[in-house]
Amino acid sequence: MTTVCVFGGARSGHDPVFVAAAGELGRVLAARGDVLVFGGGRTGMMGHLADSAIAGGAHVIGVVPAFLDHPDIVHDALGAKVVVGDLFERKARMMELADVFVAMPGGLGTFDELLEVVTWRQLRQTNGPAGLFDVDGFFTPFLHTLETIAEAGFANLSDIKALHRHNDPSTLLDALAADREC
Repeated sequence: MTTVCVFGGARSGHDPVFVAAAGELGRVLAARGDVLVFGGGRTGMMGHLADSAIAGGAHVIGVVPAFLDHPDIVHDALGAKVVVGDLFERKARMMELADVFVAMPGGLGTFDELLEVVTWRQLRQTNGPAGLFDVDGFFTPFLHTLETIAEAGFANLSDIKALHRHNDPSTLLDALAADREC
């Protein structure tokens, strides 16, 4: 069993392919017997992910900052809810709980969380592998930006290349699990 931290948006985006992918990721996590750690939201990509993971029998942990701990925001069927002081504590707690990290399509918060993990990995503060659930090439421009940063000498290309990137959730989770065992 692996504890998978998934970063994803509180919005669903305009293309229904993203919602379908969030549901598929949740189903795959549940089928594998993995534990899901996420931001605890009931809406958007987070909500679709949690709904399908819970429906599949996964244990789901929501990490919620106190200012967002409201019934209209927090998923109502969590296996566990961890309330923290703020968004900084939320990221830290999610990272403490997780073995591996996945970013699925989302907004600014998703990228903030992902970059925090990449930075922690670069500084050797976590060794949990990270991956991108690259639905419909969503992360292609972002990866190009990261590679540009490395080419300019502001990051190690190896830290960026260490990000797993797949558009199939089973393949992504298999790669992260294999990387974790190394």
